[in-house]
Amino acid sequence: MIHRSDKSDVDIPGTTLTEHLVDRAHGDRVAVVDAATGERLTYRDLADGVDAAAGGLAALGIGPGDVVALISHNQPGFVLALHAALAAGATVTPVNPALTPGEIAEHLAASRAVAVIASEAVAEKVAGAAVEHRFVIGSATGFTPFGSLTGVAPVIDVDPATTVALLPFSSGTTGPPKGVMLTHRNLVANVEQNSAQWRVTPDEVFSAVLPFFHVYGFSIILGMALRHGCTVVTLPRYEHDAHLRMIAEHRVTRAFLAPPMVLGLANRGGGGHDLSSLRFAVSGAAPLDVAVVQRAEAVLGCPIRQGYGMTEASPGITLVPEDGFTEVPAGSVGTLLPSTEVRLVDPATGEDSEEGELWARGPQVMAGYLDNPEATAATVVEGGWLRTGDVARIDGDFYLIVDRLKELIKYKGYQVAPAELEALLLTHPDVLDVAVVGVPHDEGGEAPKAFVVASTPTDPELLMEWVAARVAPYKKVRDVEFVDAIPKSPSGKILRRLLR
Repeated sequence: MIHRSDKSDVDIPGTTLTEHLVDRAHGDRVAVVDAATGERLTYRDLADGVDAAAGGLAALGIGPGDVVALISHNQPGFVLALHAALAAGATVTPVNPALTPGEIAEHLAASRAVAVIASEAVAEKVAGAAVEHRFVIGSATGFTPFGSLTGVAPVIDVDPATTVALLPFSSGTTGPPKGVMLTHRNLVANVEQNSAQWRVTPDEVFSAVLPFFHVYGFSIILGMALRHGCTVVTLPRYEHDAHLRMIAEHRVTRAFLAPPMVLGLANRGGGGHDLSSLRFAVSGAAPLDVAVVQRAEAVLGCPIRQGYGMTEASPGITLVPEDGFTEVPAGSVGTLLPSTEVRLVDPATGEDSEEGELWARGPQVMAGYLDNPEATAATVVEGGWLRTGDVARIDGDFYLIVDRLKELIKYKGYQVAPAELEALLLTHPDVLDVAVVGVPHDEGGEAPKAFVVASTPTDPELLMEWVAARVAPYKKVRDVEFVDAIPKSPSGKILRRLLR
């Protein structure tokens, strides 16, 4: 059975993402302002800066077919660099600045990046990167200041339907992260699909604490705000009081949250800040506890609703429409976006069922995984259906995500692959076997715990420190339990449910 959105299909303009979002006609309206530094770009500044920097990149030979890595916290310079690279015809691969130098090097190699644009804070991590061009947003020894790039905006000839605009990397349960190829059309389509659900006006202010290098921040926050001529307020990193102060001082109307932020609101309150400007709040990246939502809503003074998606869907699949924002139950992830279809498939039989793995189809579904046809074929199956790896059921007019088939651990909204941590731990001389699972965590929602078969008595704290020195902070193992054996199926698959 195919379930279809009850909304009219959206029109998808045949433009690039930058042509669709960066509109000089908004003039002196503030496009992006940083709450920490006060730096700001008007829409005219952004459009002029994008043209000049795109011309400078083109003069260096960077254009269609090239990949540019962008490694930065949220700031106005991120937005300018992003759209300048796209306007030059290049593909942008966003990189989490929290990654270690080794992890960044792997990302650059896998994406085949020819250039890197880094913030000052992470320039040292990529100083020795094997790329032809190194730019910095600001200044750093050995880097070309991105602000010095200038030239005439190039005229590029690309097909938005097939040209990859964004190349984020999504963690898998086995093997290294995979490059998700999102075309200009994928991203433009998802902006339009979301726009059909919300009545966004140019006088609105969006909070941008969630990172732009994550597709949630990239499309749902930045893309939607620019599409409607709104103002985006950035923070370099999340901190509870700073976030609330930003909402109060900049009169934010739409707050975008992740589950740990909602939990922080529920437990720590509003700190006396005036949050009366808020109209709506949306949470994504992982499921929310209904009781926690209700407590957080009392703090914000506005409803908090969820959406559902994944990197491979640009990312949106469902959303709570604005017309039903106050009526939709807090535990629901809303209704299907326009131009979207889903099936619920029994994982055991492959037959459609009332509850099963959510398969989705629509113009937002990725072009595939970079250099990985096997993974692409396993994820986007016959008929163009994207297998989400999540189990859903229909509850009235709404879709509820009830469980995950995948083994990914969601720590503060970040995806942590158990297989990656297991492979690392198996290189430790005292580890004979290991399994990593997600367990409840007060701050992160979920965190990695390692079950270890050790060859000799081992200090768990030292083992966790050893892992922490080799991975990004969000991937750290938060607990270790020593066991005699790892439970496995006859085929050798780890039986994680028994460990949980």
